[in-house]
Amino acid sequence: MESFEKIDNSKTEYDLTLKIILIGHSSVGKTNILTKFCDDKFFENSEITLGASFKTKIVEVNDKKVKLLIWDTAGQERFRSITKSQTSFNKLDYWVKELKSQEQTNAMFMIIGNKCDLEDKRKISKEKGENFAKENKVLFMETSAKDGTNVEKAFRTLIEQIVASKKNQNNLKDTIILNSNSKKSEDKCC
Repeated sequence: MESFEKIDNSKTEYDLTLKIILIGHSSVGKTNILTKFCDDKFFENSEITLGASFKTKIVEVNDKKVKLLIWDTAGQERFRSITKSQTSFNKLDYWVKELKSQEQTNAMFMIIGNKCDLEDKRKISKEKGENFAKENKVLFMETSAKDGTNVEKAFRTLIEQIVASKKNQNNLKDTIILNSNSKKSEDKCC
């Protein structure tokens, strides 16, 4: 898997701006996924996000420089009904329906099963996650923010889909929901 080209964000112009919103149950690893992707860091005991945090990153995909505006939500009023205390996988059906009913109905969605490094604590099979995503016509990938497995690939896959959509339909879907949802135990580690 080829890495995103490192680009000096302060001196670069870009072709597209995409907004990515990380949502999901508390303690599934949204902040660590974001930190791993943007800063290549992982914090074993990261604090729970209050409100929202925000990072930017410029990447190159399919000969396009893409500026990513990535939001890590937690308790943000707009998503409060989605992110309140719920079990992660068992509420995916509700979350997908709720998100699709929001104003971002043209958004692309990806379900992330984080913490794939904790195989011995797995509660939901990869196949079950893949089947759910297929039934709901959303992207799916398992990741580990801790060891970096598929974190960059998840973002790249999502961004490539959007860039291709713009090229093929001449219509950019400018808001993307990256639904981070742990498929592991309810550990609060990642």
